[in-house]
Order: sequence, then structure tokens, then C-alpha cells
Amino acid sequence: MLFFDYTNGFHDAANIVATVIASRAMTPAQAVIIVGVFEFLGPLLGGTAVANTIGKFIALDGVAPVLSLSILLCGLIGAIVWNLVTWYFGIPSSSSHALVGGLVGADGAYVGAAHVVGGFTELASGHLTGVVKVLAALLLSPLIGFWCGFLVFRLLSALLTRASPAANARLRGAQFITAAGLAFSHGANDAQKSMGILTLVLLLGGFIPSFEVPFWVMLACASAMTLGILSGGWRIVRTLGFAIYRVRPIHALGSQLTSAGVILAASIGGAPVSTTHVVATSIMGIGAAERLRAVRWAKAKDIGVTWLVTIPGAALVAIQTYALVHLFLGSPK
Repeated sequence: MLFFDYTNGFHDAANIVATVIASRAMTPAQAVIIVGVFEFLGPLLGGTAVANTIGKFIALDGVAPVLSLSILLCGLIGAIVWNLVTWYFGIPSSSSHALVGGLVGADGAYVGAAHVVGGFTELASGHLTGVVKVLAALLLSPLIGFWCGFLVFRLLSALLTRASPAANARLRGAQFITAAGLAFSHGANDAQKSMGILTLVLLLGGFIPSFEVPFWVMLACASAMTLGILSGGWRIVRTLGFAIYRVRPIHALGSQLTSAGVILAASIGGAPVSTTHVVATSIMGIGAAERLRAVRWAKAKDIGVTWLVTIPGAALVAIQTYALVHLFLGSPK
């Protein structure tokens, strides 16, 4: 679980620092230090609403403990493998999608869809829960990121209509605050996903009486995520910072404001979102607000295709992992 947290931070480091570095507001060393500090604080101060959502969208009640733990392990392996593959090719995919795909794939394939909390019945009564809540958050957040980015850029442009080029220095300085906010919100949302699964493991193993996240779990997940961030998946920086739109200080500030606000709001509401989705679409929205044709939509399309195949891809890896475990070690009881 902590290794997934590490790969999550490693994979998502670029999402947080890409616009800061592309706009030359910070050096890579400055960005890593600031991001690392606030990334660590996010899981400790951001509550546990997202952890509760993630820890309860698959139901393993009545499933043998060893089988339950095997399913969780295979689901995590599916997510980890997907994170590493997309990092290697410099593709900004979603660690959140990968985690959901891995867990749902392993759980649904080997103990049945009845053990996946769909949430469709609850949706009819206006209550979001289970997979419906997770997917709604993951699907709506990019759209919100795009349009908020669009509006934020228009607002910043209106405020800076008569500004001189010297304003760029102030815009770069402001990014020390917005980048810290983005790092905090990322830690508060993404590390909670691991906190939720680790707490579920403790509950299934009989180590805790109810689903409540222990402080040491928060600390462990915060540490693993921060170490991943400090290691830095720098291959994706070029994609987010340069390949979608030419990012200058005003664009970087707008993207960080948008992303931090959307992700923090989702964390408070217990909605697991993808930082990759939000950051990338905020850049697209900002670019579209300035010059629609200047956005490299072909690259955006490639990213979109990756997002679509992440859940089934991670699910397939998890299922294959479980099949290998079954082949070599026998079926867990």
C-alpha cells in the first residue's frame, strides 16, 4: 500500500511542479522543497472524508480474510504497474483511475460484482455513494477544471489589462503561494486514497474494531507520498508544462489557483479526484480562453485516450496478477 502511495507521488510530482517550472517561477530544487513540505501537511490536516469513500466502495464482508487481502494486493499491483508504465512513456494518466480500476477489477472478477458497492440504488434517492460517487468525481472534475480555468484566466486578464511586463515578476512570486496550495490539496486528496485502503486492510485483519483511520496511517501515507514527490516523475513535466499550451506566468498562476481550489473542495466533500485530470484540463481551459487554436488539441486527445483506458487497463493487470497468484500459489481461502 505504501509503495502505491510512493508511485502515486512519484507519478503526480509533475502535475504539481510542471507549470511552476514551465513559467520559470521556481527552480526545480525550490519547487521540490516547497511542494514536499505542503504535500506532507495535506494528509495530516485534510481530514479523512476521501479515505472513507475509497475504503467503502468495495464490500468484502463475508469474504475470507486471506482472499480479501489477496484481492486488495492484486488491485494495488494493477494500479502500481499502470502508474509505472505511463510514467515511463511520459503520459499523464490518473493514479486515482488506476486504483479504482485495479480494485474493482480484482474484486469483481474473483468474488463477484455483488461485492462492488455500485451506488446506483442510492443515486435514485439523490445520495452519492460507492462506485457512482467515485466515478462522478473523476468524470466531473476535469470539466470543472476546464471551465474554472477558462473563467479564472478571463478574470486575471481583465485585472491585468493595463499591467506592464514587470507584472510577470509578481505573478511568478505569487506562485510560491499557489503551488503550496496545490501541493497541500493534492496531499489531502491523493494520500487519503491510500489511507482508506490501508485502514480497510487493518479492519479485515482484525487490528481495528471499526473503519477509523489511525494517526500512524495518516503519517505513514503522508511520508510515502512525500518521498514519491521528492523523487519526482519528471518525464511528465514536459507534457503538462509545454506540450498542451505554451505556459507563461499568468497561465501558471491561473492553473494552480484553479487546480488547488477544485481539488481542495473535492477533498472536503469526500470526492476522490485526479490531480492529473484537473491540472491538465485547467491548462486547456486557460489556453482556450486566450487562443483556442493555440491549444495543442492533438496532444490533449492522446491524454484523453489514456484516461479512458486507464480503468480497464489497470483492472486487466489486476485480474492477470490474481490469475498468476492462483496458478502458482493456489486459490486463497
